[in-house]
This record gives sequence, C-alpha cells and structure tokens, in this order.
Amino acid sequence: MEKQPLPTDNDRTGTTDMEPNGYAVEENQQDSSEPPARAGWNSKLEYFLAQVGFSVGLGNVWRFPYLCHQNGGGAFLLLYVLLMLVVGIPLFFLELAAGQAIRQGSIGVWKYISPRLAGIGYSSCVVCFFVALYYNVILAWSLFYLGNSFQQPLPWEECPQEGNVTVKECEKSSPTSYFWYREALDITDSIDETGSFNPYIVCCLLAAWTIVCLGMFKGIKSSVKVMYFSSIFPYIVLFCFLIRGLMLDGAMEGITYMFYPKLEIWKDIQVWRQAATQVFFALGLGFGSIIAYSSYNPKNNNCHRDAYTVSFINFLTSVLATLVVFAVLGFRAKNKNNLQGMNSSLCMTVLIVFNISDPKSVNTQHYSSWFQQHGSKIPGNLTACSLETEMQKGVEGTGLAFIAFTEAMTLLPGSPFWSALFFLMLLNLGLSTMFGTMEGILAPLKDRFKTLANNKTKLTVFSCIIGFVIGLLFTQRCGNYFVTMFDDYSATLPLIIVVVFETFSVSWLYGADRFLDDIQGMLGWRPHVIYKYLWKYICLLAMLGLLLATIIRMGIKPPTYKAWNQEKASEEDLEYPGWALAVLALLIIFAMMPVPLGFIHTVLQDRTKPPTRDAENGQYSIVSTDDKCETPLTELSELDQMNGTAALFS
Repeated sequence: MEKQPLPTDNDRTGTTDMEPNGYAVEENQQDSSEPPARAGWNSKLEYFLAQVGFSVGLGNVWRFPYLCHQNGGGAFLLLYVLLMLVVGIPLFFLELAAGQAIRQGSIGVWKYISPRLAGIGYSSCVVCFFVALYYNVILAWSLFYLGNSFQQPLPWEECPQEGNVTVKECEKSSPTSYFWYREALDITDSIDETGSFNPYIVCCLLAAWTIVCLGMFKGIKSSVKVMYFSSIFPYIVLFCFLIRGLMLDGAMEGITYMFYPKLEIWKDIQVWRQAATQVFFALGLGFGSIIAYSSYNPKNNNCHRDAYTVSFINFLTSVLATLVVFAVLGFRAKNKNNLQGMNSSLCMTVLIVFNISDPKSVNTQHYSSWFQQHGSKIPGNLTACSLETEMQKGVEGTGLAFIAFTEAMTLLPGSPFWSALFFLMLLNLGLSTMFGTMEGILAPLKDRFKTLANNKTKLTVFSCIIGFVIGLLFTQRCGNYFVTMFDDYSATLPLIIVVVFETFSVSWLYGADRFLDDIQGMLGWRPHVIYKYLWKYICLLAMLGLLLATIIRMGIKPPTYKAWNQEKASEEDLEYPGWALAVLALLIIFAMMPVPLGFIHTVLQDRTKPPTRDAENGQYSIVSTDDKCETPLTELSELDQMNGTAALFS
C-alpha cells in the first residue's frame, strides 16, 4: 500500500507539490468532516527558526550568565560543552528523529512505540501547561516595562517623593528595586499574604495571551510568520548591546570576572548538577515541543545535522548574551564603585590618600589594598569598593532583567531607547518559546483526539482563555512568589523523569540498534554506533544521576524563596509554609500521574479484551525509503503488510 504525500492543515486528501528537499511549496484546500492530516513546513528556514526560537529563551539571557559567573567562569563553559556533547545533543537527536519518523506529537510517539507508554506524552503536556502559565506572566512583566520605557526620565531612574521627602523604602534600596517590587508588583512580604490583583499586570497578561492566541490560531502556518521576527530580532538587539557595552568603562573588567577560569569547581557535584540542568532546559528536552516541530518535517530531513546546528546556536547565543550582560554589569559595578558619589551606597575615602576630584584616576585594586590595611581605622561609612561584590548583586533571573540591567541602562545616554529595545527583546525571546510550549500541548492533543483536530482554532482559543484565567493567580500581589514556585518545582523533577522514560523506552525496550536501523531507513545513512552506547548507558545514567541529585538536594535543603521585606527594603530567604509545600507536591504528582495511570489503564484494557495482534504490538517503524512524506500514524496492520513482522513489546 503506497503512502500519500504529506497534506497541509486544510487538505486531507488533496495532493501537495513538493520541493526536492521534501518541503511543501503549494497547498490545495478541500473541505472534509474528517480530521485534517498533519501540516508541513513551507521551507527548512521556517522549521529552523521554530526550533531555534523555542530552544533560545529567557534562560539564555538571565540564567546561563549567572550560572557561568557563580560556577567557575571559563571552567563552567568547558563543563557545559562537555555535557552538551555527551548528553544534550544525543537526547535532542533522539527526540528529533522520533518525531520526524512517526509524524506525531509526544502522545502519539510514545503510544506508537507501545500503548503502555502513552502516559509519557500526557505528562509532557501537563508540564508544558504549567510552564506556559507562569512563562506568559514574565511576558506580561516585559510588556509593562516596555510600556513604561517611553518616558524621559525613566520612571525607575529616581526615587519618588512624598511631599518633600524621599520614599523611605526606595531610599533604603534603589530606584530600580523600588519600581520593581512596589510599582510593578506591589509585592507582599510573604507568600502567605495574598493581597489584591494588580490591574496593570492583569491587563498586560491579557495582552500577552492575546498575542500568543493570534500567533497560533492557525497552527504553525501563523506562528511561523511571527517567528520570522521574534526569532531574529533578539540577535540584532544582542549585537547592538554588545557593541554599545564594549564601549563602556568597566566592560572589560566585567567580562574578565565572567570568563576567568576556576578549575577547582569541577570537584563540586552541585556544579555538575547545575550544568546538566542548564543543558537539559536550554535544549527543551522532555517538553514534547521538539517532537511536535520535527513531526512536521519530511522524513528525509537531516535531523542529525539539525541537532548539532540548533544546539550550538543555542550555546553561542548563551555566550553572546553572557558577554552583553557582564559588559553592562561591569559598567554598572564600576559606576557604583566610583568615588565621586560620596553617599552611603558608594565608596568613600580620604582626600589626602586619593584624589577624589578625579575619580577615574583612582585604581580600584590600589584602593582595595589600601582599604584592607587602613579601612577599619577611618571613621564614617567606608566600604570595600569591591567590583566582584557589585557584580554578584542581582545577576540571576528577574533580578537581572528588571533590577540590575534596568539600573545599568539608566546610566546610558538615551536610556529610554535602550530600555525599550531590551524589553522588546525579552518579549520576542519569550514569544518564540511560548509558541513552542503551546505546540507541545496542542499538537499531541490534536493528533490523539479527532474532535479536537476538527476544531483546531477553537482548541487554541479555549486553551489561551484557560491559561489566562488560571494565570490570574500570578497577578496577585504575591504572584511573584508563585512564579518562583512553578519555575523551581513544577517542571524540573517531572521533566527529568519524562526524559528518563523516553531514553529507556527507545534504547532498551524498543532497542537502540533497531532505532538506528529506522534512522538509516529514514535518512539513507546510519548514524555512528556511539549513539547506541550514549543512549543506553551514558545519557540514561546521567539523567538518573541528575534525578537523584535533584531529589537529594530537595530533601537536604528545605524549599525556600526570596521574599521582599518592605520595612527592611531588602530581600530575605523564607521557607515555604506547609500549604505551599503541599502545592509543590501536588504540582509534581499531577505532572507525573499520567505515566503510571496510562500504564495501568492499558494493562487493564488488555486483560478485558481478547488478545489481538494490534493490541499487543508496540511498534515504531519507517515504512518506506522514497521521497514522499508519510501520513500520521498508519494502522499497525497496514504497516505490517508493508514492513513485515512488527515489534512485540510486553
């Protein structure tokens, strides 16, 4: 039985002209009551932008630089590259190949290998939903700051006045910290204090979900058009910031602190855990989005080359963002250490020792040496003036984007322009990732349920409405604490478990050799045998080790979050209350529950039905080696006629 070419979203049975590389160039539309077949990318560029846009996100800008700086600089880079080569890329290649061969979302892929594994795909969908809920709140924050960037001076440049008196909370902290915690979030002192909804953030969240909905309501055909801008624009901004940043005083000091290698960190197991986690999340493993995007490819697409290309672009983007961040933070730190300010937040010294009339003439190292010997003898508010100390303040996550970086931009000429550019970049980085995250939810559900496939637009709109309604939780005054909770716990452990199941299923249950045979039939050449041993041993053991290290860390160190104390005007670490720990546990349980439930459901279903060959066979097979694309999930009986004996999974 000959397979038909890949139809488009609106064409189930019509023909589609193909380019020599297999990508669709023309669409024919035909009304049908049956669910439409899977769409195809119009070009390789569209697919490439989608994969890069999903993998390159906010974590490249505000998570990777922090980890690199805190964990040995250049030594961390070497460790990251090592783990990416032996763990990240092989697993990335595994997901790309599985999605491209089976041409299904995450639910269909694992059910296709065996019905008992379908729960893996459902778990991926649940995790994607959790991530989408809080990730879009970050886009709402970016929209809020973007809207406030078109002012001169910027609203976070100076402390507000109450009458003729500076607001004490701002005076004790900084204008940028005050604007973030009080004006933007109006945050409570702990997660126990809920507070009212923030109307500005609610409106921004509605706008963020509206943008996502408009970008996705026609599937990849509409989202990819947005990605032409959202995937490319951040690179333009990063290069602009890099050029401007390298011209700033203190930029080279910041970059030096960033990349100075500290090889002794390799002995710390926590550094390995953090590097492996960053590789894991940077590539988007386990979300199902990689599988969903690759499932729209023609089967002869070189997914092996794609795995390396996307991974290294992701890494180079992280390095580029790191250069930008620490060039700007170096400028900020040196400016704060400048001796011309003469106030409580800056360094002070004695006129006869240093010429404070010309602050730039004062060498920071000379001052630090002098301070160690004589600083304690000088009365008054004298500080160590440490560039390293200033570099470490607020360089992770939201603290970097909405406090440290915004403060640095207030020091630049034309600060509103740079601020608007920065937050527009954050918005586009987040949008590309959101499109991929939502595709990881919608594509598997449409593949699995015919009713949803027939109502794709309604499904997309309904999903965005549900996301907005539940996302209102994060727009309360304590909403930032819930964002931290979801970010730290709703995805980490479940995704690691999902990838462990994926790797074990392909390399041991299905068989790494058979999987390589299938890839050979798909690509026309066989990948190196090293992938067999990487999947079966190195990757699997690495993921199990990461899982164990994560569980041990959660058990040893009670979960905490950073809370803003209004009276002290500073952050403090607080332990989650009992009810919050229960929510954490429920998030992890809900995310992982589909795996055992799917297994139990299939086993019980097999026992209540007469055994048939189709029910027992868990099969994954490439049906032909011609240049035509395959339709989704052909009946197992048809595949058996075309390929011979099916694989038996029991």
